[in-house]
Formats: sequence, C-alpha cells, structure tokens
Amino acid sequence: MRALDAIWKAEGPRLIAALTRLVRDVGLAEELAQDALVAAMEQWPREGQPTNPGAWLMAAAKHRALDHLRRQRLLERKHEELGRGVEELHPPPLDEDLGDDLLRLVFISCHPVLAVEGRVALTLRLLGGLTTDEIARAFLVPEPTIAQRIVRAKKTLAEAQVPFEVPQGAELHARVASVLAVIYLVFNEGYSATAGDDLMRPQLCADALRLGRVLLELVPREPEAHGLVALMELQASRTFARVGPDGEPVLLLDQDRARWDQQMISRGLAALQTAETLGGGPYTIQAAIAACHARAQQPGDTDWVRISQLYLLLGMLAPSPVIELNRAVAVSMAQGPEAGLRLVDALRDEPALARYHLLFSVRGELLSRLGRTDEAKAEFRRAAELTSNERERALLLSRA
Repeated sequence: MRALDAIWKAEGPRLIAALTRLVRDVGLAEELAQDALVAAMEQWPREGQPTNPGAWLMAAAKHRALDHLRRQRLLERKHEELGRGVEELHPPPLDEDLGDDLLRLVFISCHPVLAVEGRVALTLRLLGGLTTDEIARAFLVPEPTIAQRIVRAKKTLAEAQVPFEVPQGAELHARVASVLAVIYLVFNEGYSATAGDDLMRPQLCADALRLGRVLLELVPREPEAHGLVALMELQASRTFARVGPDGEPVLLLDQDRARWDQQMISRGLAALQTAETLGGGPYTIQAAIAACHARAQQPGDTDWVRISQLYLLLGMLAPSPVIELNRAVAVSMAQGPEAGLRLVDALRDEPALARYHLLFSVRGELLSRLGRTDEAKAEFRRAAELTSNERERALLLSRA
C-alpha cells in the first residue's frame, strides 16, 4: 500500500492532467483517476504490480473515460482521440502533450476565480496527491471543511467554464505569480506551523518543494520559479537543525550547522544563480538572504550588512511591515540593538502587526540585549499570548 501511495503521488497529477484535457472537467477527471487507483488496489495485490505502473493507471483511467463518454453519447466524437493505446497492455504513461496538460492543470488549480483557501486545497489535492484528511491535518482544520473547499472549488471552476489552457502574455505572468504564491503558502505552513503542537510539518515542505520543481520543469524561463525553488531548498536545508531532541525550537544562531543539508544548499544556490541570471524578483531576493546564512560556516561569519541591504531592496519591491521587521533584525545584527529597536518601534502602530507575535518577540530580544530585562520580559509574555503554536509559546515563556 505504501508503494502504491508513492506511485499515486508521482503519477496522479499527470493522470488527472491528461484526463482533464480529454473530458474537460477537472472534477470528473479526478474521479476517473481515483477509479483507476481503486482498480489498482484491487488487482495489483492479486496479479502483481505491473512493470510500468503509470502506464497501467493511464490505460485503466482511459477505459473509464471511454465508458463515461459512451454513456454521454460522445463516443463518436471522442473515440479516435481516446482510442489510441486503450487496448494495449502497456500504453505510454503520458500523452505527447503531457507537459502542456500538467501546466494547464497547475493554472486551473490556482485560477484567480477561486478563493486562496480553495486554491491551496485543490492544488494539494490534484497536484500534491494528498488526501482530504492529510490536507486537513496539515492545516489543523476539520476534514469536512477541507472537503467543502475542494467541492466548492471544483464547482466554481465548472460554473465559470474555466478553459483548460495555458494563459498567454501578461495574463500568463500574473497567473504564474498566483501559482507561486500558493506553493509558497503551502511551504510556509510546513516550515513554521501557525498552530498545533509541532513547530514544523516537514511533509508539507516536501510537498511544496515537489510542486515547485514540477512548475520549474514546465516554465524553465520564469526567473521567480527558480527563485522560489532556491528559497525553499535553502530554508528546508535547516529542517533537522531547527528542532531539538524533544521537539523544542532551536533558533537560527543556535543551530548546529553541521546538520544543515548540504545537498539542498547546493541545489538552492544553483537555482538562485539561475534566477539572478534571468532577472528574479522578491522570491529571488529572499533566496539571496537565505544564501547569506547558508554560506556562513559559523553565525559570526554571517554578512548582516548585505542581508539588511537585501531587505531594504525587498521592501522597495514588495512593501510589507513584516519585511521591515525582518530588516530591523538584520540592522540590529549589523549596527547594534539600538539601531534595530528604533526601526521596530517605528512599526508598533502598524495595524497589520498589532497581533503579530514576532513583533513582540523581536522587541523582547532587542530589549534583552540592551539590558532592559523587565521590558523584555513583558514583550516575551505578550508574544507568547499571541502565538497559536504550542512549541513557540513554550520557547517564548522560557525566554520571559
């Protein structure tokens, strides 16, 4: 069963993409693909796993698509299109247009007509190969809620008659940005869980990275696709060093850098170089910041001046109080805690940060470095009240 799960995660998106082109309905395509999976679960244990599992699933799914179209009296128009390879035992696992099909599915899953929550759920379902239960557990919401989001998203796509096509020109660039944003949302939830008992959900990071790599193969000239993959590789390289033996958080400057994944760092730096060559934007700059940490053998080797400059540039391209807060941290490391505290205090009236626990955590850290311990204690306690993550809360209370 575990082997079948792995096969499904690899082949499922391709299967659904090819079927969506044939039946022009993403919901129906998923049902047909799931039917093929059920058939595999029944037959493979009895008959043995085929030498080409993807081809077997594709053939089984095409048979079901043909049956459906026959019932819909569309057989005559579609028979020639579907018939190729249906009767063969091992037809090619993908049609010639697979790359285009998969890209179309990516754009459908992240279509602007859907709410962001719907895009995330549908992307993880169709492209990540996750079950409804897995998505619900990853985001700590009830399974019926995720199921409703997925059903609603499919219904919205059907009602809007969203075409199964790759957008062109300016719309393509805008839609790629939407896809990247969804993937980054998934990664961030895995990297720093917003709630629950665990600091991280590594599997969600792995799913986001897999989606990023798929997109990268489909749009190899898109600089920000390379930038986002670089960022995720470099951030995820610290996974095993970010958590202590009892699951407690380990801050960046306290991490054992020997535990950072050097293979991921190498891949991340290579993707960053490509992104910079192609002319990347905000994701590329964030990856460049992560690269400053990755290149530092010891915390004291970190180029905080460059990091603060990169945050300044990032704030110009994508203005955000959170980016300014991160810049304040970098400035405090480059110029001292007083300089950083001045920048943090300038953000205290920002409505977006009013209940952002990291604002109070950063302020507590800077006050602590300045010897203002009573004020620091109050800030750490306030941060602990605001976080929904139990591991972070315990850390903040211990700092207080």
